[in-house]
Amino acid sequence: RFFVEDPDDAQAVRQRPAAVAALSARAYITVTVLLEFEWVMRGFYDLSAAKVAAVMRALAGIQHITLEDRDAVLAAIESLEAGVDFADALHLHRSTRAASFATFDRALARRATKLVGRGTPKVELLG
Repeated sequence: RFFVEDPDDAQAVRQRPAAVAALSARAYITVTVLLEFEWVMRGFYDLSAAKVAAVMRALAGIQHITLEDRDAVLAAIESLEAGVDFADALHLHRSTRAASFATFDRALARRATKLVGRGTPKVELLG
């Protein structure tokens, strides 16, 4: 609600002042909230990956906002800009200490090749 002003959504109009107030003070934003945030911007508001990435970078740039696992989040935003699904990128960038990342998701395994050399583990396609 802080970043998207939708006059056609009565709930959004009603909630926006509270969102602005909440992000005007110190805040801690968890990875799970960021996943939901990206999903709403992409799925509900139909924003492009480039716009979603720009909004998420703006959020990360607010001085008094702390993001959980900030480095992984910033890397996932970069990966989103490179064409990798944000949730997939976040899973991979948060798994940097693992030797490999196992998945049944063929699309994830294919998109993960764009992340080679960015500190992500090797993706192993199962099944």
